[in-house]
Amino acid sequence: MSKFEFKKGTKVEVSIEEDGFRGAWFSATVINPPSKNSQKLMVEYDALLNNSGSKPLKEKVELVQIRPVPPREMERVYKLDEDVDAFYNDGWWEGVVTQIVVDDHNVCKYSVYFRPSREQCEFVASDLRLHREWVTDHWVPPLEDIHGEVGSTEVKIDREEVNPFSKGAQVEVSSDEEGFEGAWFAASVIEVLGKDKFLVEYNDLTTDDNTQFVREEVDALHIRPCPPTAEKVDKFKQFDEVDALYNDGWWVGIIAKVLGRSKYKVFFRTTNEEMEFKYDKLRLHQDWANGKWVVASKALNLSH
Repeated sequence: MSKFEFKKGTKVEVSIEEDGFRGAWFSATVINPPSKNSQKLMVEYDALLNNSGSKPLKEKVELVQIRPVPPREMERVYKLDEDVDAFYNDGWWEGVVTQIVVDDHNVCKYSVYFRPSREQCEFVASDLRLHREWVTDHWVPPLEDIHGEVGSTEVKIDREEVNPFSKGAQVEVSSDEEGFEGAWFAASVIEVLGKDKFLVEYNDLTTDDNTQFVREEVDALHIRPCPPTAEKVDKFKQFDEVDALYNDGWWVGIIAKVLGRSKYKVFFRTTNEEMEFKYDKLRLHQDWANGKWVVASKALNLSH
């Protein structure tokens, strides 16, 4: 159970597991906190309305769907390929900065690409925030202090190292196709086709006739190095964010229940499903952001 208490009146953000809403967080207020043996609570949304459009929408949500409201930090200059949340259609939607333009009035505008919908929209800095995940009562990456410094949850990559996407490199590739959202598949780079284009061959995915491994072109938004081995943990805890090995890929989920004997129930937001996994089929979730890894296990240690 998270140490953060979602009491009546607490301001929270809620993820909605319905088509068209995945990847977004909506502000709300806790109306009824969870009972002792319940994993659900009642919230009232700040901007979403009920079917009649006359009153704020109220609904019961799972604890794994809510988190505290991240504190707003001072306005910043965002970078290309930086993961951000953009305020759009009454919620905060996860995306990545793909273009930065300064207009005739010297206003900096950012084009943000949303992977689930494959849309790209333009925003000013005040409508953006750095993308963070709420992991065991801490924000990952950590919030910046008044001097703009951050904690040590980032694993820095030496800029002098060989290009992680050079020919022959082992990588992981994601897909925007329906049914594959939230998964990463192991592959090798066969050719570098340009600055942001790569030909990859999957390590485990085969053609329909099973005679050869699938090859396809991918862009820079859908490729990352293979994650480094995270700091080993003896066991996972409820609400830990993990990747689960399933159908030849690593799918991001949350530990919904610890079953014992090194088995766990994992909840997947993208499909609203729960599945059971053994310990050896799980790894701590890590994010590749701005050329470095953000390691969830580092945040976990802060709560001990």
